[in-house]
This record gives sequence, C-alpha cells and structure tokens, in this order.
Amino acid sequence: MIRCISPIDGSVYAERETLSVNAARAAVNAARTAQAAWAALPLEDRIARVLKGVEKVGAMNDEIVPELAHQMGRPIRYGGEFGGFNERATYMAEIARDALAPIEIEDSDTFRRLIKRVPHGVVLVVAPWNYPYMTAINTVAPALIAGNAVVLKHASQTPLVGERMAQAFHTAGVPEDVFQNVFLDHRTTSDLIAARAFGFVNFTGSVGGGKAMEQAAAGTFTGLGLELGGKDPGYVCDDANVDAAAETLIDGAMFNSGQCCCGIERIYVAEQHFDAFVAKAVEIVSAYRLGNPLDPETTLGPMAQARFADEVRAQTAEAVAAGARAHIDPALFPQDDGAYLMPQILTDVTHDMRVMREESFGPVVGIMPVKDDAEAIALMNDSDFGLTASVWTNDVTRAERIADQIETGTVFMNRADYLDPALCWTGCKDTGRGGGLSVIGYHNLTRPKSYHLKKA
Repeated sequence: MIRCISPIDGSVYAERETLSVNAARAAVNAARTAQAAWAALPLEDRIARVLKGVEKVGAMNDEIVPELAHQMGRPIRYGGEFGGFNERATYMAEIARDALAPIEIEDSDTFRRLIKRVPHGVVLVVAPWNYPYMTAINTVAPALIAGNAVVLKHASQTPLVGERMAQAFHTAGVPEDVFQNVFLDHRTTSDLIAARAFGFVNFTGSVGGGKAMEQAAAGTFTGLGLELGGKDPGYVCDDANVDAAAETLIDGAMFNSGQCCCGIERIYVAEQHFDAFVAKAVEIVSAYRLGNPLDPETTLGPMAQARFADEVRAQTAEAVAAGARAHIDPALFPQDDGAYLMPQILTDVTHDMRVMREESFGPVVGIMPVKDDAEAIALMNDSDFGLTASVWTNDVTRAERIADQIETGTVFMNRADYLDPALCWTGCKDTGRGGGLSVIGYHNLTRPKSYHLKKA
C-alpha cells in the first residue's frame, strides 16, 4: 500500500494499493501491444492528442493546486505548475516534426539512404514529488509524441498527480493502454526493469535511487535517463547587480521550501560585495511567512516530510557547531516544528561542512566570499554534483568564459532555477546522465535506424 502523509498535519491524505508482479507485467504487456498502433498514427494526430491532454490538465488546475498543497506542501498562492507544464509540452510539440524527421543522405537513381528515428516501445517514467507535473511532462509528452507507450510511476508523496494526468490524456484520445499510471513498489519496479520490460527508463530522484535503477538494468542494455539531484552554486561577480542577484538567488534557494532539483544551495560572492549581499539576503528571508500552505498569506510551506526537515536541521546544527554563523532569527518563525522548517542563511561556512557538500533540498543556503573568478570556479567545481550553476555579471564574454570551466549541466547568467525547454536538461557527476527536452530529448526517447536501399 502506498500512503501519502500530508505535511500539513501528518494525516493520511491518500492511499493506493500497489500492483502485484503479475498485474504489473500484464500492464506492461498491454502497453507493448498498444504501442504499435499508436506509433502508426500520423505524427500530427499524436501531437494533437497530447496537446489536448495538456489542455485538460490545465482545466483541472483549480482542483490540482490545493491537492498539491495537501500532498507536498507548496503554498496555494503560487498557483501550481501549469505554466511550466504547458510551456514544456507545447515546445516539444512544436519541434517534433523537425526533431523526428529522417536524416536524408541520398535519394538518387541508384540508392535511397536515410536514418529514421523510431520509438523505443514502452518508456517507464519514474517521477518525483517536488515538481510532480512539470518533471513528469518533460518525458511523458515527447515520449508519446515520438510514438512510445508510457508507463508512469509517480512518487508515493504525490499519488494523485499520475491519476490526474492519465484522466486528462485518456479523455483527450490517448488510449488507456498507451499511457498508464501505475502504483508499484520498488521491488516490482526493479524486477520489471531487470526483465527488460521497458525500452527506456527515465528516473528523477535520489542518487541512491539512480544506483538502484542502474543495478536493475545491468546487463539488459536498457537506456536510462537519470537526474539525481544537485548542490547548485551561484556566483556573484564583482560587476554584478547585487540586489538583483540576491533577490533571484535567494528565491532560488528558498522557493518550494528549497525542494528544487536546480535550487541554489551555495553562493559565492565577490568579497567587496559580500556584506551587502548577505544583508539583502537576510532582509528577504526575514520577510517570509512560514505556515499552512492552504493559507493564501503563506509564502513558505512545510517540507514534504518531517524527516527531510530533520536532515536540514541536522546539517545546519552541525555547521553552526563547527563555526558557521546563522543569520535568521528563530523568533520570526515560531511554527518551526516537524515538517515546518524555518529558512536559514549561513556564513563563515567551509567545504568541510555537510551543508556545503551534501544535497540539503531544504530552505538553507551557505554564503562564502571569494577573491576572484578562479577561486569561485574552484569552489563551484568542488562538488560531487553538477546540474546547474548561476553566474551574475554584466559581461557576457566573462560569463561564458567562466561557464566553460564549470563542471555542470546548465549555466545561467543573471537568472537561476529555470528550465528552458529549448535547451537540453542534463547533468554530470552524481547528478546523473542523459538529457531531457530540446531536440536531444527526442533523440534519447527514440533510437536511430538506418536504411540502405539499393534500387533495382
């Protein structure tokens, strides 16, 4: 049984029974059978049905927003995820014709030679709870458009999300066996992967979860896309707009209670701007209101689970014990308890502290002064993760030069915590491998097939 414990009050918000191994195998077999007919539909037909499904998810938004608050704690004032959900799906639909078009090598009197992109068959999408709609649609939309069948396994913290998406897409004309929402335990999921049930698996989650996926897929040659978290840095150069940098980087660190894959978890500031930056950051965070996410006045909701909050508390306490300075007054956040975690800004931190090295995934950020670009680059690269980095400068050439030296998947200049669907969403090191969205997303969700046809 999968249970969603609401972070609002610790009550059971939803529970669903997991499929047995036999039922799970039957679901995958049904998807495999249905996929051929789906792939045979004209591309324009598949695109139209997927976009209609997206539209129907949008029509549910008034119900979805409070559901998300109950399931994972995001305040209703932020209005859910439909903007990004729609942007990503729409962009992938717009580029599908070109991204999936055959590569024509020759069509002469003697030969026709080309490379087509063909679907893998059945794609398993294992989606996380922190941005449950947007992370799922990153793969669901292009996988379906490319002609795959999709089996969606959503996080146990957000079980209603997969049901909503399946309802919307089925109503829009995507066959039920082509897009299935399933509830699976870890063992059944691993067994299916090990049995080569899927042509491709896309997983977003923890490093431990990614290792389990690789172990399950060992020897099957199943393609894997893995996004496993980060410890994303921001760097405020000596020519940066300090106030603008503080507003964006601190929002990137604290929004969604810090539960963002590409959230800012450590900040390096040119030493001449350090004091001003910290002062602005403290001013911003001190104005937050921690509370029930169903209250429109709440700007910071609870973390998804109390144990996640406890891990951030532990990292923060260890850092303070080792000499870090905490700048946010606990008196401003009297509700700090259980899943409700007050935000914190730390200085006098070092890379010997867990809070600067391990993923926190909560509303805490450490800030360090740096002498120059070289020191900032070295510190940004001193991490096991590599998802995004944010560089703040007025010089595009300088930003690109710095970006070339950062070991990461995406580099932003003068912005942070954003996913551009036209660019490949990817990472390196313990963040994982693969690439979603953009043309490259289609390449990962299909395989190349070569045709060498000699004419009689």
